[in-house]
This record gives sequence, C-alpha cells and structure tokens, in this order.
Amino acid sequence: MIKVAIEGVVAKIILNRAEKLNSLNAAMMEGFHGAVDRVAEDKNLRVLVVTGAGRAFCAGQDLNDPAMKLVDGSVPDIGNLVAHRFNPLVLKLQNLNIPTIAAVNGLAAGGGASLALACDLVVASRSAYFLQAFSRIGLTPDTGSTWFLPHHIGLARAVGLAMLADELSATEAANWGLIWRVLDDGEFASGVHALAQRIATMPTRALVRTRQLMRASRGNTLEQQLSMESTCIREMGWSRDYQEGVRAFVEKRKPKFVGE
Repeated sequence: MIKVAIEGVVAKIILNRAEKLNSLNAAMMEGFHGAVDRVAEDKNLRVLVVTGAGRAFCAGQDLNDPAMKLVDGSVPDIGNLVAHRFNPLVLKLQNLNIPTIAAVNGLAAGGGASLALACDLVVASRSAYFLQAFSRIGLTPDTGSTWFLPHHIGLARAVGLAMLADELSATEAANWGLIWRVLDDGEFASGVHALAQRIATMPTRALVRTRQLMRASRGNTLEQQLSMESTCIREMGWSRDYQEGVRAFVEKRKPKFVGE
C-alpha cells in the first residue's frame, strides 16, 4: 500500500491504494510511518517527494476502517486515532532532516490535504483539488488543518473552507498562497522530478534551517527571530557547504554542495 522509491539522493513515498483514492487505513498509516522513518534514517538522502498513485493524492481517513465504524452501538474514539496515527506523522514530516515536496497529483481531502501541507513545498497538478471534508460528516478539522490553513491563507478563507467544505482548485489554492505552484497535468511528473533534482543539489542543512526559521517566526517576536537567525547563520558559517559556496562564487563556477 506504500511504495518507497530511491533514485540517487531523492526518495519518493507513493501512497499506493489507488482503488480507494489512497485513503488511509491502519495498514496504510503503519506503512506511511515506516516509510518516513526509513527516509529519516538514510543519511545519503537529500530530498523527499510524497505523492499518490492513480487519480488522487490522498482522500484522508478511510471511513470503512474498523477504527471509524459504529459496532453494536459503540462509538469509536476517533480522537485517539488522530492522536496516535495522524498527529505523529504530521510532526515527522515537519521535522524531517531533509526538504520535503508534496506532489499533489489529484484529490487531497481531509487529513490527506493536511499531510500535503505538512511538507515544505506543495506542487499540484492543474486538475488537482483540495477539500476540507470534515463538516460533511459532522466532524471538526484535524491533522493540523486548523493550524495550516489560517497561517497559509488567513482566518476568513480558512473558516470558509472548513465550514462549507467547498472544493478548492489547485489554481485557486496557488492564488491564495496555500501551495507553492501548479503544473499542467502533462508536465506534472517531469516538473516534480526537476524540482526534486534541483533541491537535491542545494545546501540541505541550510534549507532545513530556513524551514525552521520561517516556521518559528509565526510565534516569535522580532527580537527572538533575530537571535534565532544569528544562531542559525553561525552554524551555517561553519558548514562545508558555505565554504564551497564562497569558493565557487570567487572562482565564478557553480557550487557543488554536499548537504553538510
């Protein structure tokens, strides 16, 4: 149900349950966690791409999963499911030691949309769309939706999407600032590949620290942010990639970063 493909320093996690729109059941979530852990442990990797098989990225939680069903009048503890399956996965993606790309090839709904937004860069095909489907079945948003959406697109749009559960096209998502870029369907695979290859040649540690700085700014004062910037740039100043970058600049050549 989960495929992991390694191409040089680029890892790809493929949600591979196309017949169910890559909806997440217990087996899928276990495989997803294991795949991210495997990527985190491989010190040779420089970038991770997460995408879906077939016509969807991820339709969110599988409502036919036993953990979601009413059995003999008993009510399942959905909060426990979210707390133990989804929330740790969001944090793993957010804190991965390499840059991450969500390649949204189709529908991204509910928790599936949030897992995409947990990545550093979200690239969507022109035909893809996002859906906060929670209110359609009487639930509140989860998997970080109420954190990602207001921070990306503002409170008014976040509340509207969550309450009304309207589809948001990839083009509109990009225009709103929810995602990084839209690619035409015919150029989607090649465009994602080119982006991953580009990031794989960049200074990996500096990109991860950049992610951390940007996210920290949401809760920091200016003084705190300036201090954090100083700490990070001090660390980067001692890195091999910075030294290579300066040499390449002086020698008027393209740098060869190693991610250290």
